[in-house]
Amino acid sequence: MLAEAAGVSDGMGGRRISGSRRNQAGLSVWGWGGLGVVLFLITFGPFAIFYLTFYIFCFVGGGFAVTLLFGKTSSEKHLEKCEHSYLPATPTGILKTLEEMKLEVKPIKIDRRVTGSNFIDEPLQQVIQFALRDYIQYWYYTLSDDESFLLEIRQTVQYALVQFSTRSKEVDWQPYFTTRLVDDFATHLRVFRKAQERLGEKEDPKQRDAPEELLESFFEAEVEMERKICRDVVCTAPKEEEGFLRDLCEVLLYLLLPPGDFHNKNMRYFLREILARGVLLPLINQLSDPDYINQFVIWMIRDSSANYEAFMTILKLTDRPAELEAVKDKVMEELQYLRSLDTAGDDINVIKNQINSLLFVKKVCETRIQRLQSGKEVDALKLAANFGKLCIIPLEHILVHNIALQFFMDYMQQMGGQADLFFWLTVEGYRVTAQQQLEVLQGWQKDGKKQSTQTKGLLKAAALGVYDQYLSEKASPRVQIDQALVEKLSEKLSKEDPTPEIFDDIQRKVYDMMLRDERFYPSFRQHPLYVRMLAELDMLKEPSFRGSDDGEGESFNGSPTGSINLSLDDLSNTSSEESMQLHAFISDTGVCNDHGKTYALYAITVFRKNPDGSEDCWKTYRRYSDFHDFHMRITEQFGNLSTILKLPGKKTFNNMDRDFLEKRKKDLNAYLQLLLNPEMVKACPTLTNYINDFLENKAYSKGKGDFARKMDTFVNPLRSSMRNVSNAVKSLPDSLAEGMTKMSDNMGRMSERLGQDIKQSIFKVPPLIAKSDIDPEHCRISAQLDDNVDDNIPLRVMLLLMDEVFDLKERNQWLRRNIKNLLQQLIRATYGDTINRKIVDHVDFMTAPEQVADYVKRFRDSFWPNGILAETPPRRDKNIRMRTRVAAKTSLLGIMPDELKHIIGADTTRKGILRVFDMFQHQQLNRRLVYVFLEGFLETMFPQYKFPELFVKLYSRSERMHRYSQKLRSTQKR
Repeated sequence: MLAEAAGVSDGMGGRRISGSRRNQAGLSVWGWGGLGVVLFLITFGPFAIFYLTFYIFCFVGGGFAVTLLFGKTSSEKHLEKCEHSYLPATPTGILKTLEEMKLEVKPIKIDRRVTGSNFIDEPLQQVIQFALRDYIQYWYYTLSDDESFLLEIRQTVQYALVQFSTRSKEVDWQPYFTTRLVDDFATHLRVFRKAQERLGEKEDPKQRDAPEELLESFFEAEVEMERKICRDVVCTAPKEEEGFLRDLCEVLLYLLLPPGDFHNKNMRYFLREILARGVLLPLINQLSDPDYINQFVIWMIRDSSANYEAFMTILKLTDRPAELEAVKDKVMEELQYLRSLDTAGDDINVIKNQINSLLFVKKVCETRIQRLQSGKEVDALKLAANFGKLCIIPLEHILVHNIALQFFMDYMQQMGGQADLFFWLTVEGYRVTAQQQLEVLQGWQKDGKKQSTQTKGLLKAAALGVYDQYLSEKASPRVQIDQALVEKLSEKLSKEDPTPEIFDDIQRKVYDMMLRDERFYPSFRQHPLYVRMLAELDMLKEPSFRGSDDGEGESFNGSPTGSINLSLDDLSNTSSEESMQLHAFISDTGVCNDHGKTYALYAITVFRKNPDGSEDCWKTYRRYSDFHDFHMRITEQFGNLSTILKLPGKKTFNNMDRDFLEKRKKDLNAYLQLLLNPEMVKACPTLTNYINDFLENKAYSKGKGDFARKMDTFVNPLRSSMRNVSNAVKSLPDSLAEGMTKMSDNMGRMSERLGQDIKQSIFKVPPLIAKSDIDPEHCRISAQLDDNVDDNIPLRVMLLLMDEVFDLKERNQWLRRNIKNLLQQLIRATYGDTINRKIVDHVDFMTAPEQVADYVKRFRDSFWPNGILAETPPRRDKNIRMRTRVAAKTSLLGIMPDELKHIIGADTTRKGILRVFDMFQHQQLNRRLVYVFLEGFLETMFPQYKFPELFVKLYSRSERMHRYSQKLRSTQKR
């Protein structure tokens, strides 16, 4: 036991000794380590530890990087050896072939000639280079570095352009631009007009205003007109449109590409997609955008300044509140800017005038918006309660004015008094013809020629024709007149030689009956047709905006220039600078009578300051015609004045009314103040001589020739006492007025033909010639061209456009016939052959190499400005687009000459212009017009190919076309 205890104690002692040794060893390590650190810090400094750590990190990182790179390189070499170990050995022949192909250098030859004209080829080559760079190279180089594909593409494109250029040189483009293009546009407008008419017949207002309903009606009318083609699917379905363009482009590639390239499917499909989706589709999208068209219209009419009167008319006629809101917002911005200006002196008057004008525009917009939103819009043609306030036009003036006469004709037809009116018009024609032929007879007698018997016999035959058609018992319809007068006339015709005045007694009785009979003229003044007539004459005055918003309290001012009075009044209130040497104002107005002619005379008080400080004062007297002549002179001499100076318009009736004279005096006073404005004189220094001459106390010497005033009278018949019915008879082709050569053949049938002509124009009596089974309204415009005007390019174009733009065919044909005669006389008077030659020269100029080169340059600079592809512009703000619509409408209405309103009517002119504008506000319809132009271009370009049949097949996917074909077949079976 003791021994065991001793052993245990010895073991415990041994463990203590070993533990103490270990503790001593640990202390020695820490001690020596700490001593080493202290010595290291003392020796190398306190920051040495950081340097040591950085060195160690760099050593480890460098070793890791070297190991990674070495391992990667070794692995790639090993894998390459493994791959080649499994592949068979390459034959020697293939290696030699590859080496020879690499050594072979293909000569690159690019013929840069495309059109044969250096003017065109240079910019065209740049366009090709830019297109290849931005549309092909940017993605092709990610696939391959081989240049051969790009060279082949370039050569193929150049070959196609060469073929296109060669073919275009062989085409006579004059018929296309002067006939086909106008025909396509007028036909498109006809279809749009018929679609609007169909919408107007629907009872539901929502359907009338729905764009979808307009599209349906439009393409239904297109099917009825085209019969074999309907473009509804292509214009409304994007997928179908892309398929159509692919098919069309494939046909074009067949015609333009070399056979080898076309039969290469990869090449053909590649070019087809680029041409269809990269060229044609974006181009069609842009050309059919209504906002782009509106901007283009403004750009085209950029030389014509905005017309204030046209602008106010557009605001008062618009039916879209969004347009009015956009204009109103812009007005508010301008008002805020003007009110923030810090001005003094004379500038404050100018700013006040601008603010007043803007406030007036704001009021117009607010009133119009309120009426449209409340549904209380008032149609001026339906203001029956205001008949008592309408202008009164005498019957004698109605009978000699083309526009007024057509409405009176329509009314007389409704009341059963057409025979009286026809008789009056026929007698007018007889009187003019008889007077002219008797003058010819007197000339022959002076020359010793003997034609009196033949002439008197023909005049008698003509007089008997008038009697038989309107006064005899067999006449139908017969003029109901005192039988005693008829018997007296019959006795004169049988015993005496006829004279131009032989029908005067009966004609006077017929006139008195139309004037006094309650069924005719008195009732006509209370009929809606009378209101429409005033609207066409621009004598139906606009409602006053000072009244209530519900249409009550409508009033009419007395001048067609009322819409510009505000700006003129503001200008008249501006103070003149003391440096002005000449001051003038209209101090009094009087009415004078000279040999039965009544006119207004304006007394102008003039002050002139002399250099010595004295002042002269005198009065000079001027008529409105003097102002008009003076205005014509200065606007012709100084072209920029026509956009600043606006002479108050003329007034046809009641121009001696006291209120009207006062208003005219005020307007002319404002005109004078604007003319004498110091800024005006500074802008046109030589204008002072004209002003001094006009204001001198002497008789005014008219500077404009008589031709200008005669033309003014010619285009506005109401301004003269000349009977235009007589002039219309004189201008009728194949009538007696053409001379005694045709007189022998036509004299006996003169009255019958004239009466039949009037009846056909009013009653739509079928003509004597055979009529086609196709309704003229359901065929193209070119199918209705008269053969006798087919060679006259200006007349043909004007008739086509006027018929469709202003819808003259739907109206009284009396007016349309006179318009046609008027245009013929105007063209002949202004040398129609010269106009034709100028049109031909203009077409040649537009297709000349220099001009085509200019088109290519403009395209290049707009698409790649400074050689860089232009970015796609963002869609414009809605308010900006709405204001652009208003500006485009104002520009279109502002360029319409006043003479056109006098010929066809002011209301018709406005409606026609707005119809054309509305037609371009539908993108699907614009697409249809673009495709129609494209079809005409290709048919003209490749007449030897059957493009019309091709288009019939390409458009055959239309379901509407199938339904119409089935309807036609079922109708034919019946």
